[in-house]
Amino acid sequence: MQTRLLNEQAGLRTILAVLKTGEEVMQSLRGLAEAEKLSAAQLTALGAFRSAELSFFEWETKEYLPIPVEEQSEVAAMVGNIALDSERSPVLHIHAVLGKRDGTAVAGHLARAEVRPTLEVVITETPVHLHRVKDEESGLPLIRTAEGSA
Repeated sequence: MQTRLLNEQAGLRTILAVLKTGEEVMQSLRGLAEAEKLSAAQLTALGAFRSAELSFFEWETKEYLPIPVEEQSEVAAMVGNIALDSERSPVLHIHAVLGKRDGTAVAGHLARAEVRPTLEVVITETPVHLHRVKDEESGLPLIRTAEGSA
């Protein structure tokens, strides 16, 4: 993965990360978030995957259902955020829309993906640290503001 600082203003950075063929997206971005000490950021990306696994949160069972994509796909849209968990470690929450060869699309929570040939990610820090706290109703780690509201 190559990275470049695109902008820094008032201590907030915009970082470009370019992943190459074979790199695993979630692992690479988590490593970057740790190395750069990102505590609150938004991200967007475009590129392509050799394979991926998306998931869908099933409300009734409170489980993520896998959606495997075992073919080359275009990353039509990828958006997400980075926040801190209760241990102050960065947590990525990313959704993706993947376009298939036949023009259909599949979407969901990004669980894993292998890049081919590239993924261009723009990460923009936000001025307030974000924290994820386990929500009792869903069981999910949801962002909570410092004031405690959702």
